[in-house]
Amino acid sequence: MVGEGIAKGSIEGLVAMLRAAGDPTRLRLLLLLREAELAVSELIEIVGQSQPRVSRHLKLLGDAGLLERFKEGSWVFYRAADRGKGAELGRALAALADPGLIESDRARLVHVREARAAAAAAYFKTNAAEWERIRALHAPDKDVEAAILRRLAAGPIENFLDAGTGTGRMLELLAPHARRAVGIDVSPEMLAIARDRLARENLPQVQVRLGDIYRLPFPNGHAVSNGAAGETGFDAVLFHQVLHYLDDPGAAVAEAARVMRPGGRLAIADFAPHGLEFLRDDYAHRRLGFSDREVKSWFDAAGLKAAESETIAPPVAGAAASSPEKLTVKVWLATTRPRETA
Repeated sequence: MVGEGIAKGSIEGLVAMLRAAGDPTRLRLLLLLREAELAVSELIEIVGQSQPRVSRHLKLLGDAGLLERFKEGSWVFYRAADRGKGAELGRALAALADPGLIESDRARLVHVREARAAAAAAYFKTNAAEWERIRALHAPDKDVEAAILRRLAAGPIENFLDAGTGTGRMLELLAPHARRAVGIDVSPEMLAIARDRLARENLPQVQVRLGDIYRLPFPNGHAVSNGAAGETGFDAVLFHQVLHYLDDPGAAVAEAARVMRPGGRLAIADFAPHGLEFLRDDYAHRRLGFSDREVKSWFDAAGLKAAESETIAPPVAGAAASSPEKLTVKVWLATTRPRETA
């Protein structure tokens, strides 16, 4: 009887998905959202229908499990489901669809992306001088990125979380090593830059979300379902130049540990202790770097096991690398405890 109930539920779910995708407009929307993550206003522009009609179509697709919906301030973004039966059906429909079916929609999608890129570029240009000033103070980005890759990309990554993704550079760097990658940030302007970057790089396995890294919108990564680790847990998490902006970095690390799978890896790339007070006054840095002892205390409190760390010194240009006018970057690594077996 239990098996019959499960089978019936599975059949009903499949029928609901087929009905949802069976409408021409909804099929167009589903195929579009397999290619890009789009806001409701952008979809309205592309398909040329009213907001109530588009919203109704999106709701039916979402209720059937074919789409995911994410609210970002006053905007709502949609993307095709990337896991589960909804993702499998979406892939099958895309494979069966005539490539010319949404050719005109794709042309309008290009214009939408160009408008999005222009807005992101304008914001970046406004703030680029500040970012470049800080970047000039510390180790070359390529050296820091190489250290992060050594720590996190030594093996394949199932689910990667970039906590405080900013411009999305770390997603771009690590996406080739991950089956799925998610970036969280509290700034819609930064997410606009990240979306533009990721769209240009054609990284369909990557998505970004508006979210608070103190309260990540994900279930516990160590949850057990049918004897196995929860499917949504992250096996790699990164804080890249994020924690020095926070009032309570340890709480953010503990929250990241909550959503990690057993045996997962967490990396922090941030500044060693320094005395550049202008960063606090002019750039909203709450903390002037972190010591090894402090970082280890966060790991211990979060139930993580501290692993190795790496120091990346700033370039020497007529002054010692330890000059108080330069910033040393450190990369710290920790792991979650592996699941105990009976």
